[in-house]
Amino acid sequence: MTLSVRFRVVLAVLVAAIAASACAAAEVPLRDGDIIFHTSRSAQSVAIQRATRSRYSHMGLILHRDGRPFVFEAVSTVKFTPLAEWIARGEGGRYVVKRWRDAAARLDAAGGEKLRAQAAALAGRRYDLTFEWDDDRIYCSELVWKAYERAFGVHIGETQRLRDFDLTDPAVKTKLRERYGADVPLEEPVISPQAMFDSALLVTVAGH
Repeated sequence: MTLSVRFRVVLAVLVAAIAASACAAAEVPLRDGDIIFHTSRSAQSVAIQRATRSRYSHMGLILHRDGRPFVFEAVSTVKFTPLAEWIARGEGGRYVVKRWRDAAARLDAAGGEKLRAQAAALAGRRYDLTFEWDDDRIYCSELVWKAYERAFGVHIGETQRLRDFDLTDPAVKTKLRERYGADVPLEEPVISPQAMFDSALLVTVAGH
């Protein structure tokens, strides 16, 4: 076998292995409590990405209904969205699913009900365009963070102050003016999708 033929064989094996690995990751069954991220096509997505220096601008909580996976999310209101519909809304249909490292031990039937109950307590709330920390209105990462914190006392990602983000980008400045005028609440606690995505408490289980 010549060197060029060997190279092609090795390359083909590597490609096949990568493809098999990707398929295996995609086939991991989702479970209640998994957290899914994607890049939204919403009008504020670019500002969120640049302020938080994140690829991902939207997220939600996987919860099953009648055996089917849904994403419990904060959009216009806090609601259930079929998983396939949620994925299709993201840029290029790309997404990443992460799982709490303690899920096997603590997200049993009882734990799942605790999480579901805390999430359901926020159902129907309107989306929070000004990212305030009270429960009157809710934004996407706030919904998932509070559900886990209230069900299990865990912090998946640490909150920051609004001033901690990159507020100098023109797209960010425009959104700040639209939402707050001249009175930007720089000390407001905020939990970002990126802070949760980077949490050491999560492990990636699927993606596309």
